[in-house]
Amino acid sequence: MKKYVIIIALSLGLTACNEYQKILKSDDPEFKYTKAVEYFEKKDYLKATTLLDEISRYFRGTERSEQILIYIAKSYVGQKDYTTASEYFKTYVKTYPKGSMVIEARYMIGYCYYMESPDARLDQATTKSAITSFQEFLDIHPESERVPEVNKLLEEMKSKLAYKEYLSAKLYYNLGNYLGNNYLAAVITAQNALKNYPTNAHREELSFIILQAKYQQAIQSVEEKKLERYRDTLDEYYNFINEYAEGKFKKDADRILNDVKKVIKE
Repeated sequence: MKKYVIIIALSLGLTACNEYQKILKSDDPEFKYTKAVEYFEKKDYLKATTLLDEISRYFRGTERSEQILIYIAKSYVGQKDYTTASEYFKTYVKTYPKGSMVIEARYMIGYCYYMESPDARLDQATTKSAITSFQEFLDIHPESERVPEVNKLLEEMKSKLAYKEYLSAKLYYNLGNYLGNNYLAAVITAQNALKNYPTNAHREELSFIILQAKYQQAIQSVEEKKLERYRDTLDEYYNFINEYAEGKFKKDADRILNDVKKVIKE
């Protein structure tokens, strides 16, 4: 029985292959277009792209050209080739700035960058491109039904950048005074992240790194700067505790407070 199933499957595959070859050899662009759409709807994106690429020149300058461009772009999305897809969507926006699918195309540009966005530990150029594209979408199409989704994806991308800054700040803190004052670098990096991404999900961690780094600077500083830096740490403690009175770092922050108070009293 299994043998017959395999034979039938092979026969169907050969039939489909022969049919596709006949379509490729056809001189009828309308026929190829119809078949390309059929392949697209069946999610056979590679065959759809091949046929659409072939006939795109024939339909250039016609109403169908606009539709073909979108089909090609979406076919590349279906193949998970987001880099190529984004270029086709950009071409659509440039060629048809008032086209019927321009809103969708602008959204998809940002979405393609979003899908290409790597792990936070890697270079975030694509993430930044996604943010720029999504922000442009919101500026141009503030009434689109896509706005809630775009805002959600935009915050996710900003949070990823904030997390990368958090990892950098944490690394600086762990390096301490190795080959320079890395505590200061940790403070500056964390402060910039809080300023640039005020609603990010790592706000508490970044704020605590600032407090820790200032505390370590105070401990390890020269005598003439100790008191000033301990007072700065005390101010930072109150800034932190005002925002995270019941936060997960409260006990650690209170220990810093007790140590700082002892030094200042002395």
